[in-house]
Amino acid sequence: MKTKIIFTIVALSSTFLFSQKKVADMFFENYSYVKAAELYEETIRKGDSSEHVLTRLGDCYYNNSDSESAALWYGLALNKYKKTNPEYLYKYIQTQRSLGKYEEADNWLVKFKDIQNDDKRTEELNRSNIALYKSLASKKDVDVKVKNLDINSEFSDFGAFVFKNQMYFASSRNTDNKIYKWNNEPYLDLYTAEVIDSGKNIDGISNPISLVITGRDRSDVHEASVCITNDGKTLYFTRDNVNKRNKPVHDKKGTSHLKIYRASKIEGGNWGNVIELPFNDDAFSTGHPTLSPDNETLYFVSDRVGGFGQTDIYSVAINEDSYGTPKNLGEKINTQGREMFPFVAKDSIFYFSSDGYLNIGLLDIFKSNILKDPYAEVENMGAPYNSGGDDFAYYVDSATQKGYFSSNRSGGKGSDDIYGFSAQPCMQLITGTVRDAKLLIPIALATVQLIDESGKIMDEVTSNERGEYQFNTGCNQKYKVLGMKVDYKDDLKDVSTSDIPDFENVVNLNLMPLINDNEIVINPIFFDFDKWDIRADAAYELENIVSVMRANPLMIIKIESHTDSRGSDSYNLTLSDKRAKSTQRYLYSRGIDEKRIESATGYGETKLVNECDNSVICSKEKHQENRRSKFIILASNN
Repeated sequence: MKTKIIFTIVALSSTFLFSQKKVADMFFENYSYVKAAELYEETIRKGDSSEHVLTRLGDCYYNNSDSESAALWYGLALNKYKKTNPEYLYKYIQTQRSLGKYEEADNWLVKFKDIQNDDKRTEELNRSNIALYKSLASKKDVDVKVKNLDINSEFSDFGAFVFKNQMYFASSRNTDNKIYKWNNEPYLDLYTAEVIDSGKNIDGISNPISLVITGRDRSDVHEASVCITNDGKTLYFTRDNVNKRNKPVHDKKGTSHLKIYRASKIEGGNWGNVIELPFNDDAFSTGHPTLSPDNETLYFVSDRVGGFGQTDIYSVAINEDSYGTPKNLGEKINTQGREMFPFVAKDSIFYFSSDGYLNIGLLDIFKSNILKDPYAEVENMGAPYNSGGDDFAYYVDSATQKGYFSSNRSGGKGSDDIYGFSAQPCMQLITGTVRDAKLLIPIALATVQLIDESGKIMDEVTSNERGEYQFNTGCNQKYKVLGMKVDYKDDLKDVSTSDIPDFENVVNLNLMPLINDNEIVINPIFFDFDKWDIRADAAYELENIVSVMRANPLMIIKIESHTDSRGSDSYNLTLSDKRAKSTQRYLYSRGIDEKRIESATGYGETKLVNECDNSVICSKEKHQENRRSKFIILASNN
């Protein structure tokens, strides 16, 4: 007999844990992360530290941007369960980075990469190239205005670089130069023009003039691709390989390779004292120089031996007037194809062009955060930066998101043209009014959350005295808007933003009051046939009672349970009383003091709310009106 009692207690405890976990899941799936976390943690305290509970707890805090708490629970799951879903491993890495624990993040990242190498999702990615191609060709998450600049000529113009409101670029417009047989256009010269600030719009450009670099007196030598040090005293540029007499030098195959040169600012604002950099070579090309924001590293392109592809991007340390040994940027950037025209923005984002990745056509512009994260992935910039032609030589001021790129796309003025752009995130508004669903009056001080597709809370605001709220959101996104207020049921609405900049999406929220006169009103609590134990769906509803009583600490209630007329009177009376007391015990288990529930009584079919007694045949819906639980307020602090 004693064994049977112990077994029954253990079984009830196990059932309660399972039920509580299911209730937590219901709150999680409805984005009530705070309540879900409370229930998951209570489940753990009572003995359930399953992978599901630990990772869900991590998600509760991760989605609320609490990295420290999320890291705790993800870490416990990963260390206890060795085959945890890689997505949780990735989120754990993100939390470690957020907390500044980069070494720990890197250690786990190695494990993540090992797991992902065998991940079937890699095959899916390989099969989805067509879909990716289409998405790159129609990116609309940023409102980008693009303009073919007025300074473009009928010849090749490319490679814009801006320093202190002066644009530098290369052009073959000088018809006095000799003709370059490769493209049948004159050899390239360097030009400069003033940039005229136009606010958020694409800047205007004055008429260009030739950039004077002393020592060049030939018309059959290319010059292009400029970058300038922060102090404005040193200029790096690309020029054909020339000897001391500035005569082009060719290899055995008749090819004149490119080299990087350094020039210094001299009197009159011109450039002189030209020096060839030491890592050039007559046997291969070196060009397209660009500087890191601190000017301590020079990045360039070369087809030297030992690379990954046709041309690779390299880096070299700058030590005052000397240079270190060039280093290949590695396979995170370089491919078997062509990597060209590197540029590093002020925010250290690395941009370059390549035909070695999945692209829209020919050379595309890409970006990477590799200078801050050695494992960062390369991202195609998509349209309108990229087209079916060659798109290259990207420059951007990361503070204003205005810049330039070059392209030979159709519709231009010459073989290559410079395009100015102004990129502002495509933004929309989500606005609305939070109202009492019964009285239709505004609710002030309601909490409204903006939740993205992954379930992460992106923003949280409080409604004003008129019940109004507002979010600034991205275009082409799917969100959920969740409204909450003490003593009210939550309201959750879906909203999808379009690709129209500045469009206002109106989403009104209607919160149903939980307190109606002297009663706490919730949805019906359902029990299994001939049962009185609390199911997960019933517990989910009873959490509304828990919330109201926690918010009103002086509140005292009584519980009434009612049935319909089907079944004998005595049976209904007994069953409803058991259900009322089961409901009472659940509230006690959630920390509600026993003194605050005066009574829990079953009334069976003695208090019907309609005509459906034993003498009347009624529909299921009519009988349902009588199957109810009531929570009568006897005393309150309000």
